[in-house]
Amino acid sequence: MSQPSSAVGAWYRPMKPRQAGEPHRSATVLELFFDLCFVAAVAQAAAALEHEAAAGHVGHGVLGYAMVFFAIWWAWMNFTWFASAYDTDDVPYRLLTLVQITGALIVAAGAAKALEDYDFTLITWGYVVMRLAMVVQWLRAAHADPDRRATCLRYAVGIAVVQVGWVARVALPDDAGLVSFAVLVVAELSVPAWAERAAVTPWHPHHIAERYGLFTIIVLGETITAATVSVRSALDTDLSFGDVTGLTVGGVLTVFALWWLYFSQDARRRLTALRTALFWGYGHYVVFASAAAVGAGLALNVAHIAGHGHLGDTATTAFYTVPVAVYLAVLRLLHRRPGSWGEDAMWAVAVLAVLAATYLPGPIVTTGVVAALLVAATLWLRRGEVVEPEAAS
Repeated sequence: MSQPSSAVGAWYRPMKPRQAGEPHRSATVLELFFDLCFVAAVAQAAAALEHEAAAGHVGHGVLGYAMVFFAIWWAWMNFTWFASAYDTDDVPYRLLTLVQITGALIVAAGAAKALEDYDFTLITWGYVVMRLAMVVQWLRAAHADPDRRATCLRYAVGIAVVQVGWVARVALPDDAGLVSFAVLVVAELSVPAWAERAAVTPWHPHHIAERYGLFTIIVLGETITAATVSVRSALDTDLSFGDVTGLTVGGVLTVFALWWLYFSQDARRRLTALRTALFWGYGHYVVFASAAAVGAGLALNVAHIAGHGHLGDTATTAFYTVPVAVYLAVLRLLHRRPGSWGEDAMWAVAVLAVLAATYLPGPIVTTGVVAALLVAATLWLRRGEVVEPEAAS
């Protein structure tokens, strides 16, 4: 694991900027722990989504899930890019990171109540805890990095001001909830673009690509876990393994393909400029959210077979096929290379085929087969390319 090169002591190190071209830069054990704890919040949000859909509250559940997932993803993303530029791994940095993890656990605890009752009080406080810890981190960076002090102060001020808005939103009437949420989301998304205009922070392209890849792996792993728990619960009833074999095989095949397709892309080439990096980073909200929703959709289909769901067959299936199609479409959009019309057509056919599987017999297996065929087609099209090996971490 990489450590800051300007180490002075374990207790305190000046928060000097890391080098954007630093060799052998990789994720730290603290970052991995951070990801695992944040995925606990992802799991709770996905489970609440599945519960709401099973109860027939589809629109309510999807909207609540999108709102809760924003809080999880945005806090994770901000920490990830900050750490890429200013990770000191000293005691104050670690303690502030642990405060952020605590905030994520608060969000996890409030996920079900947010989706079921639209009560975002606990979610808001957990989110504000995470974001205020980031304010302190940015103030530390402003003190130690005079060349980017204006950028760091813009981050600190921007984040702090928006948090006032989130706290005030808790007191607003319910009918103002969506409008205020949308306004505050726009404000949050605008802070990095505004702050980086003063001077770009020295984030590390390889490190960022690795961090996003690791989080994708963990989210997909949580999807497998959620599906496994659902199958086990179904087998504890009157269902036999034969009743859920198609869902199990199709689900596993789909997740394997989603993993393969994600890591068949060269993310580092998209992280060469701030504009493309922000587009790539922001777009992962949809990648992460849809990946987690795949697990919820598979669990919902298992519950439907067991007789515990209230949706129709097509609606239940769509809860699985639509997230898979969205994942594929956005992944392609984020990594599209100019002039690659042949690959565009191939991915478009795959997306449409997954959506069409909603109305076909054996939709889960069909989805898995389509995703696997897309992997095979991608490998065939790139058979003549020379793949540059990743540097050792």
